[in-house]
Amino acid sequence: MSQSQHPVALRIEQRVGGATRLLATVMCLPLLDGIFPALVLAGALSEPTGILEVGLLIFGGSATVAVILADMDGSPREQARSVLLVGSVVVVGAVVEAALAPTIAGFLDLAVFERFAGLVILAVAAQTASARIGDYLPRPAIIIALGLVASFDPAGAQLAVQFDPGLMARAAAAALVAVAFALHLALFGPWLRDIVDIDRFRFGSAVALGVLPLGLFGLVPGDAPLALAVLGMTFLFAFDPEDSVADFRSDDESGKPGEQSRADDEYDSVGPASADTVAEEDHAPWL
Repeated sequence: MSQSQHPVALRIEQRVGGATRLLATVMCLPLLDGIFPALVLAGALSEPTGILEVGLLIFGGSATVAVILADMDGSPREQARSVLLVGSVVVVGAVVEAALAPTIAGFLDLAVFERFAGLVILAVAAQTASARIGDYLPRPAIIIALGLVASFDPAGAQLAVQFDPGLMARAAAAALVAVAFALHLALFGPWLRDIVDIDRFRFGSAVALGVLPLGLFGLVPGDAPLALAVLGMTFLFAFDPEDSVADFRSDDESGKPGEQSRADDEYDSVGPASADTVAEEDHAPWL
């Protein structure tokens, strides 16, 4: 199970199993439950800051961090290979959904649909912060379906398929940002695992995700990188190098990682006499 206890990752892992499949599900989930196309229709990719926010918070997100740092095994090169495989699917899926977005937009009142897109992001942020809260909230797909019904506008419908190459390129860029972020986690995972508090990052990214809809609601300027600023602060607060220093000191004193702490636990649990017996059993018979 996910060592980070990430609510979204835990729920998905119970269904799919396997670290690579779990990563694929987590990164492709915005494509499957409609969050990404909803943001595309709401104009979230219209600014460069929006592309970064969607890539880092929607495709990347704390669930991706939790899966790569807490669940994936193998060398950094093997993990990077898995990330690139999953990332290719994410990029292609993002481009396809962005290609269909202009056609779908012709059937909708975008001013109404943007409000539902914001509600979806708030729901995902709440589910990321707490599994208990997520149990009481509707699934993102349900909110999006209600938004499609509420914003349906047949008066402006056009049957002709429309393509926006610029929008498709921005969608690909957002997906590539997420892939680059995940690749960075895979390559530097051995170092990041020792200095990053995953659960602290999860709560901070949930706050950043909750800030993202403020631009859709018109409460802050759409080009203000408020969510990116919160995410940057989250990175700073998630760094916890003290654990790494403590592990290093333990290694230096005992000669082996965690050996001294394990010996202390055995001593406390079995008492002095039994501890001597444990020490004798650790030696070879001829010693």
